[in-house]
Amino acid sequence: ERSRSSAEKWAAHWTIIRQTMFAEYEKIIHAIAESGEPLTLERLCSEYAQLIRLYFGPDFAIDEVLELEGLRIPHFYSAFYVYKYATGLSAAIALSQMVLNGGTKERDRYLSFLKSGGSKYPLDLLRDAGVDLEKPEPVNAAMARFAELVDELETLV
Repeated sequence: ERSRSSAEKWAAHWTIIRQTMFAEYEKIIHAIAESGEPLTLERLCSEYAQLIRLYFGPDFAIDEVLELEGLRIPHFYSAFYVYKYATGLSAAIALSQMVLNGGTKERDRYLSFLKSGGSKYPLDLLRDAGVDLEKPEPVNAAMARFAELVDELETLV
């Protein structure tokens, strides 16, 4: 088994948090547009800054350049795709924990998942493998795992 560095572990955690924030920003901006309100530069930056405060806390420094970050993210060229990073990582963590902590049955379910290819919708394939992304448990488990890794990192630093 390859041991992952602390930087790699933190990068995975950061990806889930950040991509979730991006998905929420995208949802908010689409809702504003669909309501007929104008999407001004001020409004776009304001909504993004509010999310940064929500996700990273009131002490996180936000300057004018960071407020503009939401306008330069190329992921938004394809509508509603950034959430896949967070759900994909959550599913991967759930699958890996299931295999690592389980036995033959869990291993075989995972191998069947891999062999199934694109034979069903992704949610159905994951559910068959033991991961139900329509419930909060996989995401909660991923966040709990990252909390463990952050605690481990803090003891090393």
